[in-house]
Amino acid sequence: MPTRTNKLKNINDPVYGSIAIPSPLVFDVMEHPWFQRLRRIKQLGLTHYTFPSAQHTRFQHALGSMHLMGMAISVLRFKGIEITEAEAEGLTLAILLHDIGHGPFSHTLDQTLVRGISHEEISRLIIASLNKQFNGSLDIARQIFTGTYPKKFLHQLVSSQLDMDRLDYLARDSFFTGVAEGVISYERIIKMLTVYEDELVVEAKGVYSIEKFLISRRLMYWQVYLHKTVIAADQMLVNLLKRARFLRENKITLPATPELSLFLENHPTPEQFETESQWIETFAQLDDTDVIAAIKMWRHNPDPVLSNLCSDLLNRHLFRVELQKMPFDPNYVHQIQAQILRCYPIHPDELLYYFIHDTVENKAYNPLHDRIMIKGRNNDLLDISEASEQLNIAVLPTTVSKHLLCYPKKITV
Repeated sequence: MPTRTNKLKNINDPVYGSIAIPSPLVFDVMEHPWFQRLRRIKQLGLTHYTFPSAQHTRFQHALGSMHLMGMAISVLRFKGIEITEAEAEGLTLAILLHDIGHGPFSHTLDQTLVRGISHEEISRLIIASLNKQFNGSLDIARQIFTGTYPKKFLHQLVSSQLDMDRLDYLARDSFFTGVAEGVISYERIIKMLTVYEDELVVEAKGVYSIEKFLISRRLMYWQVYLHKTVIAADQMLVNLLKRARFLRENKITLPATPELSLFLENHPTPEQFETESQWIETFAQLDDTDVIAAIKMWRHNPDPVLSNLCSDLLNRHLFRVELQKMPFDPNYVHQIQAQILRCYPIHPDELLYYFIHDTVENKAYNPLHDRIMIKGRNNDLLDISEASEQLNIAVLPTTVSKHLLCYPKKITV
């Protein structure tokens, strides 16, 4: 079979127009089955239950982030910051692979199929494995991703509070959901980036674009990521998988793909992920289709909890969600729980599948973690919350919490 030589291609993208694949190595990594798997993982989980056009994938997001990284490299080089060709390729690969550790439905199932290990850690392990498969060609990318490369600002371009990941997902998610409040000036932000004492900073004249970026991020959380209907769908998916795991642990047969079955029946530790290659290799084959196929089969299962949850999720008969700033009255909570037990033929121990009492948090900016620094004309640095002239920016570091109740809509109190 002849070796493919035409690897420097351009990809049409609805957000940016055209995305160039910058090198043959990047093309080869994109062709790897583990990266192609990202085509089958939705960027926003079940958000399309609320915003029907939000069908975009982690694959598209990875390409978009890579495109923005190319823009950032060009801007920084123009400003005299040294980024070698090897470092540029390493940056490109690091951002391309930054989400490769996501499981089915992205953040929705974090800590559900795999516990005790984050998707960032799984990404690190997958990148290390790919580096071996590509004979060390991804070594700089691996170091940049883990923050062990000598130039700190390179890691900040991949992972920080103003990285290419965040710029793309805000631009892309707002585009596909149609939520205009998430639109940001990503080109302006990138043009205002510079490096000072090995730190990624923003020139003072870019402060207004950063203000808009942070405000857009907070608004997108309340209007999209923490939308009540999105929360309901997510909770139902999490709960039906918890029920499936419970049944499998109790030796009840459930049809599922071999990959999904392995993670329903086992709880691999972070140490096992690190030392036993089967876990990464199997995880790297899991995607949304494994879960959807299982749900379609489980809706006919004799277990009423599992079958009801599966049928309701497939048919979008979603739970009701109540959000409020103050804690819910315990008597009100008890009334809902009592009515659920009256309406459903379930044991009190099974109430957890139909009733969720929790909190959700929205924090647009965390000054304790990789602060966004504004560089003045005299090289003085100010945190964005100090440099901003807008009063509402000063409160963005504050975590906004809301109390949550989630339960079937047929329950009325």
